[in-house]
Amino acid sequence: MVINFKKSYKFAVKSATYITLFSSGVLFLFNYFFLKSNPLFVLGFASIVYIFSFFVLQYRVERFIYRRVKKIYDDVSLLENTSFRNQPVTTDMATLTREVQKFARDKKLEIETLKIREEYRREFLGNVSHELKTPLFTVQGYLLTLLDGAMDDKNIRKKYLQRAEKGVERLIYIVKDLDMITKLEVGDINLELSEFNIVDVIQNVFELLEMRASKKNISLTFDAKYKPIKVIADQEKIQQVVTNLVMNSIKYGKQGGTTEVSIEDLVNNKVIIRVTDNGEGIEKQHISRLFERFYRVDKSGARSEGGSGLGLAIVKHIIEGHKEKIYVESQFGIGSEFSFTLEKTK
Repeated sequence: MVINFKKSYKFAVKSATYITLFSSGVLFLFNYFFLKSNPLFVLGFASIVYIFSFFVLQYRVERFIYRRVKKIYDDVSLLENTSFRNQPVTTDMATLTREVQKFARDKKLEIETLKIREEYRREFLGNVSHELKTPLFTVQGYLLTLLDGAMDDKNIRKKYLQRAEKGVERLIYIVKDLDMITKLEVGDINLELSEFNIVDVIQNVFELLEMRASKKNISLTFDAKYKPIKVIADQEKIQQVVTNLVMNSIKYGKQGGTTEVSIEDLVNNKVIIRVTDNGEGIEKQHISRLFERFYRVDKSGARSEGGSGLGLAIVKHIIEGHKEKIYVESQFGIGSEFSFTLEKTK
């Protein structure tokens, strides 16, 4: 730590003034009552006392304070606070107090941030472990069963291998989503922007998910009378966004419910795509964490529905990669609405 001594003269000036006034007053009274000497003598005496007191106080007191303040700076610098290390040492108590208070606030915020990150890291590792071990144990269980003697029965062998294959497919699905979310989070997202009809994309998604929705008797509704609406974006990734949102709506939808997709014009050549359902809805305390990796509102039921737990996180990163926004509104027991904006061609 480079020490630059930043002096403060307030204490020395005030203290020297007090000493001078007191000593000069005493001398003046003594001179007035006893010596009857020239008043200029008192003035000269006061000047000498003031100058002497000032320099003695400035040197002795500041050095005394400086040694202790320097110790504080040295101790603080061990905490790797660059802003503290690069500042000159000050013996002005008001300045020092402000600096220490600012340092304490910054450190408190840093510690709280680290605690949040540590908690998130533990939760993330636990979620990854849970997501991976379920299909792994499934595959392992069927393979061990086959090795224990079930290989002789052709029908059992085929059935167990098919179930093991499903477990492997789920593992591949999770790993692919993890790979994608990692690339998205580090900014390694290559957008192939083009002009395309967003209406066609939504209709394609409905066709892909029609059978999945029919299993829960969920109606997928979209106004087929929409005229072509041209947007500028990465068509493949926007289709993934719509797919993830509709799949999420089906997953948490209720039997006989509905999922509706709509498109509205906004100002500044923007359109907003809304995915609305009348499913379970989301409690308020969960909404702020919906887009976290592996975060699930229903820890048990969601996993039984499949999915990697990364769908909404991927959606968020893709939309933000387009410099756009995604929104969510939900009321528990009534339903949810996810919406995002895209740039419309002029």
